[in-house]
Amino acid sequence: MDYKHFSHPHNLLIHRPYELGQQVTCSGCQFPCDNTTAAVHACHRCNFFLHDHCANAGRYVKHPCHKPHPLVLLPYPTYAGNTFVCNACGRPGKAFSYCCALCEFDLHVGCALLPVSVVNKDHQHELDLYYGAQVVPRRGSSNDQEYCNICRNVLEGRQWAYCCKTCDFNVHTACATTEVVPGLYEDDSPDCEAVEGQGAWAGAGVVAAEGGGNVVEVELTEAELAKLLFDMKLHIMAQNIATSGI
Repeated sequence: MDYKHFSHPHNLLIHRPYELGQQVTCSGCQFPCDNTTAAVHACHRCNFFLHDHCANAGRYVKHPCHKPHPLVLLPYPTYAGNTFVCNACGRPGKAFSYCCALCEFDLHVGCALLPVSVVNKDHQHELDLYYGAQVVPRRGSSNDQEYCNICRNVLEGRQWAYCCKTCDFNVHTACATTEVVPGLYEDDSPDCEAVEGQGAWAGAGVVAAEGGGNVVEVELTEAELAKLLFDMKLHIMAQNIATSGI
């Protein structure tokens, strides 16, 4: 069965990981594809592969971690360095991201689809996902840093963590689970507030442009959509500089 994805020019064939005959990396999240029992979508001539949850990720999500604006799924970063830093885990990314260009807020697909709670073998209670607010130094500690209870490395307070409501147990998201929940927060028709001077987005690949008192829906390609987001970000940055008087 062929499958067409917006990020790639060719049709993708659907396989099971064992059918690929090789170890491959997902072009969307840059993680191995052989760690899943779900389908893998492949373009063999381009060496392009997608996990099922990356291939079927919604074009927009309304995520509770970023309430002002919906996050747009981009096939590549729009930043000048062609990379982004995930606001959830702090790791860099060079492929798919859920992005709010206006706020320079970015998430890996896997981070955006993390379950709201998990059960981990290293702890007796259910762990809940927090967006960085709940991680504080342990009571009685003279150290101003918090450490993951599983890997023992520093747990940055600004990054997401799974925490126990009952115990003093906080862990990195990647230490707690590799699970993703496809369709979580998915919304293909974002209800986004208009940004001053920019108009409002009317839907996936469509921008509402004002002219002569009418609203005209203009279809955009993926490249044009990415460029629009980048230009919007530059516009907002210029406005901020002008306002601050720098």
